[in-house]
Amino acid sequence: MQAAPRFPGGPAPDPAGSHHERRIRSFQPRRSRVTTSQGDALRRLWPKWGLDIDGLRTLDLAELFGDGETPSAKPVVLEIGFGMGEATAKMAAADPDTGILAVDVHTPGQGNLLGLAERNGLTNVRVANGDAIILLREMLPPASLDGLRVYFPDPWPKARHHKRRLIQPEFLTLAAPSLKPGAILHCATDWEPYAEQMLEVLTAHPDFENTQADGGYAPRPDFRPRTRFEGQGLDKGHVVHDLLFRRIAPPQD
Repeated sequence: MQAAPRFPGGPAPDPAGSHHERRIRSFQPRRSRVTTSQGDALRRLWPKWGLDIDGLRTLDLAELFGDGETPSAKPVVLEIGFGMGEATAKMAAADPDTGILAVDVHTPGQGNLLGLAERNGLTNVRVANGDAIILLREMLPPASLDGLRVYFPDPWPKARHHKRRLIQPEFLTLAAPSLKPGAILHCATDWEPYAEQMLEVLTAHPDFENTQADGGYAPRPDFRPRTRFEGQGLDKGHVVHDLLFRRIAPPQD
């Protein structure tokens, strides 16, 4: 039996339900307190700017980012794992002509990002609740995304947990069809061994090519703001690596 929703009309506790297969997941939902303001944002804004990843429909991104009457012509970038949403809100404010479909399972973060969007007048952010794998596999049309961002995913540092890391060959194969030719897959991590794995699997994948002529890491682009989490890592002496790979156009039949 599914748990009752904490916020009626808001994000569902298990949006895909039990009709999807059991498999190893790259994320682990965290239980933490939802503040009054975050809860208020979830109740008021979820029906307008939120969606559950249920795997039961194909999203029309032009309609999703429209104003309810007119479809949007904005390019859309998918962001997987946005934490508390501060960086997402800054990127949305700096580039209002790009839609950001931000995916996470952390309820306080969902409420926080919705609140930031409202307070800053951001109409180009949509918040998705659930498993990004189901979103990519079952809910996004082919060649519908202009970019994919994965910033500071869980590094799963223990060797026995490496299979949980998101950036794997199978994930890249799944994500590639949803990306338009030329779309940029942008990853960032402060965990050196994970950065090395990311570079290895991205370089080897036939659907992507490195934007860097030397085949290495990229300088942090101006559009990716420094996050609080990133600052904490830098204070500990961590080195942040950015990887920017381009979706290669599939061969014509």
